[in-house]
Amino acid sequence: MATVRIPPVLRPSVGGEKEIVADGSSVGEILRALVSSHPETEPQLFSPEGDLNRYVNVYLNDEDVRVLEGLQTHVSAADTLVILPAMAGGR
Repeated sequence: MATVRIPPVLRPSVGGEKEIVADGSSVGEILRALVSSHPETEPQLFSPEGDLNRYVNVYLNDEDVRVLEGLQTHVSAADTLVILPAMAGGR
């Protein structure tokens, strides 16, 4: 099981947890396990087509999964996923 670090904006959807342990062998499987346990996170993480929302960044051990194999990126039990919503705005 991998550790998923939850950003403050998603914590209300996961009962306030900062980290969650989820089972899966790929980034997509782990994020789907998170959604299965906490359905409120689905529209925050995934587009209606099932892809990762473009404004959500996911890092596997400090590497952006988009430069790896995306949702198919292999994950081991010792790995950590970090979900970071993209920030926009300002002057």
